[in-house]
Amino acid sequence: MSKKNYYQDVFEVTKLIPHGRVSTYGAIANYLSLGSARMVGWALNKSFVEEGVPAHRVVNRKGELSGRIHFPSPTMMQELLESEGIEVVDHVIRDFKAKYWSPSEALGED
Repeated sequence: MSKKNYYQDVFEVTKLIPHGRVSTYGAIANYLSLGSARMVGWALNKSFVEEGVPAHRVVNRKGELSGRIHFPSPTMMQELLESEGIEVVDHVIRDFKAKYWSPSEALGED
């Protein structure tokens, strides 16, 4: 991953999250050595202009859909996750640990 543009780096890692799996802002930040999960959130807020970035697959460390308010509708993030077979109850991924995808484990340390 290049360090020239962290938005693009975040988008590229997010695109690698498999269908039916989720990752976290912090896991992506750690993989990219960004130092802040919040930076990943800021980048993903801009991802709607970049086609094919599955921002709905990125949640907070507790499996909560904390970014849902930034989607075009307040239910869109949950709807997209459910369309991939991920169950969401009260804005939290059910069986989060089983659905979790780590970029560091899957892609190796950066």
